[in-house]
Amino acid sequence: MEGISFGTQEIKMVDRSNITLSGVNKIVSFDDEEFLMETTMGNLRLLGEGLELLKLDTNDGNVKIKGHINSLTFLDGNIAKNKESVFNKLFK
Repeated sequence: MEGISFGTQEIKMVDRSNITLSGVNKIVSFDDEEFLMETTMGNLRLLGEGLELLKLDTNDGNVKIKGHINSLTFLDGNIAKNKESVFNKLFK
């Protein structure tokens, strides 16, 4: 669904090893080095090493990720449609 909004966004990072985000509308793609997400504040790219999804709450738009976090960047424009969705990766 496009345009779903959960309200405000909060990002909490502890020691560059744990990050909790609210306001996540959709995880577009992810692997152990990159997460691409659509959020209430725009498209977000998280880069790191050994990244792992710990929590995904689609009702509230909350996501928790652990691993070594190298960067967090908001992207202008649409995320490339050729990226695999979370569900495609989960059901391979």
